[in-house]
Amino acid sequence: MEKLNRKQPLDRPVKVLQFGEGNFLRAFVDWMIDRMNKNNCFNGAVRIIQPLEQGMGDMINAQGGLYHVIRRGVENGKQVENIDLVECVESCVNAVTEREKMIESALLPELRFVFSNTTEAGIEYRPDADTFPAKVAEIVTARCKAGLPGLIFIPCELIEHNGKKLKECTLKYITDAAVREYVEKECIFCSTLVDRIVAGYPRNEAESYWEKLGVRDDLLACCEPFFFFVIEAPEQVAAELPADKAGVNVVFVDDQTLYRTRKVRFLNGAHTASVLGAHMAGFTYVDEMVRDEKFGTFLRNVLFKEVMPTVPLPEAEKQEYAASVLERFANPYANHRLLSIALNSTSKWKVRVLPSLLDYLKIKGELPECLTQSMAYLIDFYRTCEIQDSPAVVEFFAGKPSTEEILGNTELWGMDLNTIPGFTEKVKSGVTK
Repeated sequence: MEKLNRKQPLDRPVKVLQFGEGNFLRAFVDWMIDRMNKNNCFNGAVRIIQPLEQGMGDMINAQGGLYHVIRRGVENGKQVENIDLVECVESCVNAVTEREKMIESALLPELRFVFSNTTEAGIEYRPDADTFPAKVAEIVTARCKAGLPGLIFIPCELIEHNGKKLKECTLKYITDAAVREYVEKECIFCSTLVDRIVAGYPRNEAESYWEKLGVRDDLLACCEPFFFFVIEAPEQVAAELPADKAGVNVVFVDDQTLYRTRKVRFLNGAHTASVLGAHMAGFTYVDEMVRDEKFGTFLRNVLFKEVMPTVPLPEAEKQEYAASVLERFANPYANHRLLSIALNSTSKWKVRVLPSLLDYLKIKGELPECLTQSMAYLIDFYRTCEIQDSPAVVEFFAGKPSTEEILGNTELWGMDLNTIPGFTEKVKSGVTK
C-alpha cells in the first residue's frame, strides 16, 4: 500500500512554530490551523520543532507533514465519525541535532505564533538545562538582534497562568537588556486552557483505516469531536487568529480562571485521580475503567461528590459539565489509553488533584476519600510500574523512598503533604505495594 506523502509543495508561508510533535498538538492546534486555512481565514503553515532528540520528527517528515485526524464519539446521543486530512504542517526540525535550523526557523519573515505543549514539567527554569524556556530565549534573542517583530506565544501546557510562567522563565535566561526590553514590549505571552481528549494512534485499527483511506498513514491521531480553546489575549491576537470564522470553538477572554478551574479539576483531575489505579487493576482504556463497577463508582464519586463542592460555579453548570465529562470518558471510540495519561503523573497530581483535595478539606472539615486514595494509587504505581517522568522524579523513586519521604518531597508537591491532618495515615492505609 502506498504511504501517505505530499505530492505538491506546501504553498503557504510559515506563520507558526510549534514546540512539540505529539498527538495532542497535531489533533488540536494543527487541526485548528488546518480548518482556518481551508476556510480561507489564515493562510499559514506550521513548522514543528521537536524539543528532544528522540521523537516523531522523522515520521512527520517522511509523510511530508501530512496525516489524518479521526474525530469520533457521541454527539447529541448519536455516534459520529469524521476523518480530516491535516495539510498545514510544513516540516519538523530537531531542536537538538538541528539547532541552527531551529534558529533559522525563528527568523522566518512571516512567522507570528509559537504554540507549545512540553508537558506540565516543560515550563521551568533550570540554569544549566536546555529547557523549553531556554529555547524560547534563544529564538527571541535571534529575532531581536535581526530587527524582526516580536512573536505571539500561545503555550498549551496544562499549568496555571502558563503564558505568564513561560515569560517569567524565559526572562531568567536573558541577561541582555535590549533583548529583555524586546520581550517585554514586542512579544505577547497568552495564558490558555485546552480541552479535547486525544487518544492518539489507533494501534489496533490502523490497518482498517488505511484500507478505508486507500493509503498508509503512520501518524493517524484519534480524538473526540469536542473542541474548546480559551485564550487570554488582547484583541490583536483574536484578529490574527480568527478561528471563529472557521467554526472552531476558540474563546478569547481577559481572564480564563473559572474556565480553567472547571476543566482542570473535573476532567483532568478525574483522569489523574483514577487512571493509575485502573491500570494496576488490569484495564487498558478509559472507557473500560468507566464501565467497571468499582472504578466507575470511584470516578463518579470524584466528579460529583469530591470535586463538585470545590468549584465556585452555579450548581446546574457544574452538574452539566461533570455529566459531560463522564460521557466523554465513556466514549467507546476514543481508545484513550490509561498509560498515555500516566505520563508525568507527579506534576499532574500536584496541579490537577491537590487543589481540590485541600479545598474539600477546608470546606468539609474532612479528607475526600477518593482523592486521598489517588495518592496511594500513585505511590503503588511509581513503586511497581515502569514510570515516565522527569529524570529527577525517576531517580527519586529509584531510591525506594518511604511513603512519608514521598509525601514530604516538597520539590514534587510544593508543600509537605505530611502536614495535611490525617493524610499520611489515610494514604498509608491505601498503599498496597
